[in-house]
Amino acid sequence: MVTVAIAYCSGAGHTRVLAQAIADAVGGQGDDVLVLDIEASDGIDWSALHSADAIIFGTPTFMGNVAAPFKAFMDASSDFWNDQLWKDKIAAGFTVGSSPSGDKTNTLTTLAIFAAQHGMVWVGQSEIGPPSAPDNPGVNTDGFWLGYAATSSRDKSVLIDPDDLETARRFGVRIAQATRRWVV
Repeated sequence: MVTVAIAYCSGAGHTRVLAQAIADAVGGQGDDVLVLDIEASDGIDWSALHSADAIIFGTPTFMGNVAAPFKAFMDASSDFWNDQLWKDKIAAGFTVGSSPSGDKTNTLTTLAIFAAQHGMVWVGQSEIGPPSAPDNPGVNTDGFWLGYAATSSRDKSVLIDPDDLETARRFGVRIAQATRRWVV
């Protein structure tokens, strides 16, 4: 069994919904999962992140990059960067934006570079959807590979459409499996 931490911030709740879907998938694999809202009033649980086997980063894409609270989280991690406390941990990232592209690749690139600076091992998206895999309708419809990228639902009562939640679930399973292969 491994421990996977999900460190995220969420503007209107979309990223939180994705973080929970990914967490449910990781937990469904029998692994421990910690879901950490980096904006929580009690602060960031750095010790939990340091002890996790994998860290999944999540942030909305705002104005073509990570949201300001996530950037502050990244900057705060420089306090221990020199010690390389996250070296060789599995890393992955996800984002959500209001349009199918919306410069989400830039956000995922920022997250991957951040993980690389900490010496982490990055795991991307592996789910192939239509038109290449017609048997996977609705999966990875935006076609992102560097990490997981979703589009916020036009129905604000659900925030994230079922197809994107399914892709998030599959992404969580992939991270759990990759972490077990890397750690065990």
